[in-house]
Amino acid sequence: MEEHHFSHLLLQRLPGAGAAKRARLLEHFGSAGAVIEASPDVLKGWLDPEACAALGDYQRNPSGCALARSARKDLDWLAEHPEVQVLSLEDEDYPPLLREIRRAPPLLFVRGSVTALSMPQIAMVGSRNPSTGGRDNARQFAAFLAGRGFAITSGLAMGVDGFAHAGALDVEGVTIGVVGTGIDRVYPARHRQLAEDIVANGGAVVSEFPLRASPQPSNFPQRNRIISGLSGGTLVVEAALKSGSLITARYALQQNREVFAIPGSIHNPLARGCHRLIREGATLVETARDIVEQLGGYLGYQSDLFSASSEASLELTDKEQRVLEALGHDPRDLDSLADDSDLEVGELSALLIGLQLKGAITETAAGFERTALANLCD
Repeated sequence: MEEHHFSHLLLQRLPGAGAAKRARLLEHFGSAGAVIEASPDVLKGWLDPEACAALGDYQRNPSGCALARSARKDLDWLAEHPEVQVLSLEDEDYPPLLREIRRAPPLLFVRGSVTALSMPQIAMVGSRNPSTGGRDNARQFAAFLAGRGFAITSGLAMGVDGFAHAGALDVEGVTIGVVGTGIDRVYPARHRQLAEDIVANGGAVVSEFPLRASPQPSNFPQRNRIISGLSGGTLVVEAALKSGSLITARYALQQNREVFAIPGSIHNPLARGCHRLIREGATLVETARDIVEQLGGYLGYQSDLFSASSEASLELTDKEQRVLEALGHDPRDLDSLADDSDLEVGELSALLIGLQLKGAITETAAGFERTALANLCD
């Protein structure tokens, strides 16, 4: 553990010294060590009285005060968990794209591969309760993009986040989970195995929050700026008008990054956030290939990495293709499909089962609908 890391841990444990305040202090004083060494009188305009008093106690008694005990408790935990590394803004391994954002996180805790944080990344975010189509899009888009060398970055939350991580893992790609708790916790708990799989597959779980930090509601909008800040572009898969995913998209715009949105049915309330983003200038994407074409050059990729020979494909019979064309892009029931495809209900039912087995369609409460795989192959 570098000495400047210990200074950052002390600064992180000062009462009321959140990430934004610490970033301002670092901008002004130049380093965490310089802040810790500054007199409380100098820091009165920067910190509240409780923080100034804690810092004064540390300067008088650097081994026995409460602030030092708390930071050393962090050090002890880190020593017991060598799989977790600490990165500060002074470190060469700090992810370069994240360093560019306004008031970048002063300290990052990384479980897994630090190198993964500097890979070309695409953020994927969306509803915690997505539709069947949203879940399918998240997984299929993530698999396609991860299979072409992009790391998939998301928030390890339920819903779209989890399916995006899973999609990357489906093709043994790299994925990064940015969490809103301390790195020593996994929230939600049911994603503990997912977090382990992410790390085991060469990815990373990342947090800027202190060890033992609980999942406070205010943490999640704050961590969203890291999700977008690590990435060259952010894809919103599915989002209502009041959605944390839109916060991530706003951060991406502020950070001068690309924003992509998948359109949906006008009857789906979870598509309205995406439609608003598109009206405001986000790039409408119908296939993952659209993202590759736009970000490939920006991230220094060569077009031959994304050649048609490596694209997803479906082998469909003429009748299966006729059913898919009749289905269109909104859920349809069996009777309306029979009318539009000119097929008997019995034959149509058999074809629908075949299309489900091939992964081209899925059956939901609203009827039959295309999967993302079918859309990728249009």
